[in-house]
Formats: sequence, C-alpha cells, structure tokens
Amino acid sequence: MVDANGLSWSSSYGVVVGKQEASIAKEDAAVLRSLARRIAEIAADDAQARIRQLWLDHNSLLSTRPLVFCDPERAWYEIIPPKRLLCGGSLARIWEFKLRKELFWAERIRDDRVIEKVFRVHQVYAESDRGLAATIVGDRDRGAIRWDAPLHDYAALPRLKARKLLPDPGKTSVLLTCAQEVFQGILEVRLEGAWWWSLGMTNDLILLRGFEQALYDLHDYPKGFHALMAFLRDENLEMLDFLERQGLLSLNNGGDFIGTGGYGWSRELPGPGFDGTHVRARDMWGFCESQETVGVSPEQFAEFVFAYQLPILERFGLNIYGCCEPLDSRWEIVRRIPRLRKVTVSPWSDVHFMAERLGNRYILCKKVNPARVSVPHVDEEALRAELRETFQAAARNDCRTQVLLRDLVSLGGNPENAVRWTAIAREESDRI
Repeated sequence: MVDANGLSWSSSYGVVVGKQEASIAKEDAAVLRSLARRIAEIAADDAQARIRQLWLDHNSLLSTRPLVFCDPERAWYEIIPPKRLLCGGSLARIWEFKLRKELFWAERIRDDRVIEKVFRVHQVYAESDRGLAATIVGDRDRGAIRWDAPLHDYAALPRLKARKLLPDPGKTSVLLTCAQEVFQGILEVRLEGAWWWSLGMTNDLILLRGFEQALYDLHDYPKGFHALMAFLRDENLEMLDFLERQGLLSLNNGGDFIGTGGYGWSRELPGPGFDGTHVRARDMWGFCESQETVGVSPEQFAEFVFAYQLPILERFGLNIYGCCEPLDSRWEIVRRIPRLRKVTVSPWSDVHFMAERLGNRYILCKKVNPARVSVPHVDEEALRAELRETFQAAARNDCRTQVLLRDLVSLGGNPENAVRWTAIAREESDRI
C-alpha cells in the first residue's frame, strides 16, 4: 500500500486502487462497514452542513472567517501506520486507510473539511507512453530520485506522441459494484473521474528535457522550448476534448480537493447549459502552477510558460493558480486568467504584497511552512507568528482567506503536530 503521494491526491489514488484485486473478504467488509457507520453519523451532524455553507460563501467571495485546511499528505503513514489496519486484503486495507483518515480529520484534526456520507470510487485507467520516457533512478516511495531525460535533442521532437488516457471500464465497474456491496445502506457510493492534479505542464517539461537543460534552453534553444510547450498544451487540450466526448469528467464543485485551493464547494459551478449528466471543463475548477520555473524572469515566464497555460485555463468555469512558487513578481501576468478565483500564496511569498493585490476580489490561499511541524516538538510561537502575520495582512486588505498546512513528508513522528497546528490556526484567526 505504499504510494509516494500518501494516497492523498485523487489523481494518483485511482491509479493505486486500480492495481488491486477487486474483492473484499467478509471479515474485512465488517471492519469497513463499522468505520463507515461512524463516518455516516458524523456526516449527519448539523455542524457539517454549517461548514459546507461556510465553504460555499467563502468560494463565492462573501466575507467569512478564515478557513483552515490541514492535510498531512505523506505523514498520514505516521498517523495511521500499517500495524493499525485491521483488514487483511490489499484493497480492503487501502479503503480502511481512507476511512480512518476521514475519522482522524473529523475527530482529531477538526479543520474545515466537510465529512460527507459518501465513498468515492475513481475511474480506473492507464496511460499510453509518449514514445520517449524518462528513466527514473532510485526509489520514488522511499527517498530522493533522479531521472534521465529522454529528449536529448529537439530534433527528436517528432518522435513524441501525445499521451492518451486508456480508461478501463471493466475494472471500474467491478470496483464500483464491490464498494456498493460493502457500503450498502451506510454510505452513498459515487463514481468519479480524477485524471490529473495540475495542468501546468512544466513538470512534464523537465521530465522530458531535464531541469537544468530546460532552463538553459530558454536562452540557447528558445524555438525548441516553444515547440515542446506547444506539444504539451495540445496534448492537454486533446485530453480534455476526449474526456468531455466520452462523458468521463466529474464535477469538482463539492468536497473535492482542487489543486492548492482547498475544497471546491461552489454555487457558480456547474456552468450555464449543464444538462445534469454530461460534465464539461466549463463546469469545473481548473488549476495550473509552474513551480519548476521559480527562477525564471516574469518576462520569460509569460512568453514560455503562461502563454501555453492560458488556453487550457480558458476552458474552465473557475480557476486556481499557484503552488509552492511565489507569485509576487508574476501577479500582473497571472491576473489575466479568466474567472480566476483562488491564488496560492506560498511560504516564499510576501503575504503583505499579495494581500494588497488580491483584496476581496480573489481568495488568498496561504500555504504555511510545513517544516515547522515536521519536527518532534514544534515551536508554537513560530507557528503563531506566521499565522498572525497572514491574518493581519488579510484583515487589513479585506481578503477572503484560507490557510493550508500541506506538503508534509513527516510530522516528526508526532501526529499531534497536525492537531495542534489546526487549534493554533483557529485561535489566531479568532484574535483578528
């Protein structure tokens, strides 16, 4: 059950689950049903409806208290180690892990995650290769890796083929039926498609060309760089077209994690003309970032990256931009995104600068520094200082604000760090 994303990201969760045998033993089903009943009880509490309403107001740019979101990501394995799992089967253990996460969120972390009476089953799929693939060296799940980029020369660009999604409706159907049998009468089993995390493309760029080489290319081979970005743009647009035609897109306007923008609860999605079943990109949140080009000038970012992201973001009903890269110097470029709603302010951004620019016209999604909770014993005053600065800057500029603790590899072996950070975040926001 090892997964480098901690089974936290929906775009990888479906891939991991799709590799498991779709069967649940009777004794494992009993464990899962017991956990599901506890989740159903929590979901029925009026407090969950109030939090849902808060997200809907917040994402509509109404004035609310700051929202708090904590996802331990890979540190979930410290919170729920394998020895705590009671199920024996591989699929059952993954589903048990998922349910226990929900319970820990609700009972211990107590952030603004809405606990729903829903169990999501994701579409199973594979991907074709591009004709050229990076060779990964090292163990992705256990530590650092390097890769050998395959596009050694731009003359080889014609060898690249657009990557295709290869849905597996048979395996998806079996998993869906299995979940329906296990959770019948307890949770609503919902089929969803989760086909990507970000459509920013620069991660694929560096895997194909190499990190340092891609940066050199901006000066040495600008035409080749442009051609590769155009290929990646067209590949993503073709993917969206395919998913729309096949009816494989799913709404993400509920309790869905949307890029780095918290949760997707929205009154504005789906878009006008939605027929109730056939989801289009315009009915969804879109998300791009470009962390890999953090050292690139705003002018080069605009020409070589943003120009290729914009046609993709234009397809979506609402948009989010940014992840760990500071957007201070890129804001005048990023603000051109149509229907931009959420903007990530990373730990390396000037929160005062960004708060002044965002005001009450966008949502300020402040990612706090995860290193501060990745130790056995946290410095609570340092946690408070970072949060206080964010809340003060936001209050001065009438910002719609959420704070996010993410990007964690470890909690220093102390799961209480996530619990304590959330409590401190609430205390500091109440002081403003």
